[in-house]
Amino acid sequence: MSVPHRRVPAAHRGARLTRRTPAGIPSEPDAGRRTPPGPDGRRTRRSTLFNQTGPHAVELAGLLHELSVRLLSADRLTQALDRLAAFGVSALPGVVRCSVTLISEGGPLTSAAAGSVGKTFDHLQYAESSGPGLEAARTRSLVTSGDLPGDERWPHLSAAALADGLAAVVAIPLDVRRTAVGAISLHLDRAGEPDPELLVTAMAVAGQAEVLLGELHRRDALAEGAEVDRAVGVIIAQRGCGVQEAYAVLQESAQRLGLDRRTVAERLIKAAARNAG
Repeated sequence: MSVPHRRVPAAHRGARLTRRTPAGIPSEPDAGRRTPPGPDGRRTRRSTLFNQTGPHAVELAGLLHELSVRLLSADRLTQALDRLAAFGVSALPGVVRCSVTLISEGGPLTSAAAGSVGKTFDHLQYAESSGPGLEAARTRSLVTSGDLPGDERWPHLSAAALADGLAAVVAIPLDVRRTAVGAISLHLDRAGEPDPELLVTAMAVAGQAEVLLGELHRRDALAEGAEVDRAVGVIIAQRGCGVQEAYAVLQESAQRLGLDRRTVAERLIKAAARNAG
């Protein structure tokens, strides 16, 4: 599966949200943040993030802080993805399943999900390589559906959506520091276009997740490099071979076992420690 390299500016994502704002909610930048002039002609800023119907700034800040704590305390990137999916279900109202998908250059698709429903839907989406989450990842744009079982874009998912009780979906693209693209998909149990407040909150969560996952990816890369170097040292000591050959042996073992190099390196180091004891 190829990975698109074009990044859509954040302003383009916001434009889609603006078109879905109900009538009566001001769209001008200052209209939603300021009250009408008072008797003295002065304006005072409101305490809400966008407008009176949007998420409160303090509540949103609390959500993003909680997300940061959960993800940055993860030991591995895969664990962080699991926590992000669980956070989507627990923190965002109406969400019955949250799926996270990452596609890296030359690497396998990585996914995580939380929620008691929707397993069949996700399985078919990945098996057919077509669905709202994968479309958001490939096109780098917000993808929504207010009638998921009846959406003509993914007829192969209709029966699964109906059986799993997934009525609507919001799929928001993720761009993790040029190392991977993906999406966070929020499945709802009620049909209809997603509420603007949910969209604003979900997009803020996705934006924060991009930054956090990028940092975790950097940590993972450093940790993997250290583990691989230690494992290579073990192979050299055991076989009496050169550095390049030791790296080749480790890579070949990873491919044969169907595991990543870090996992194989960790197992090799543990085995060597047991034998030495």
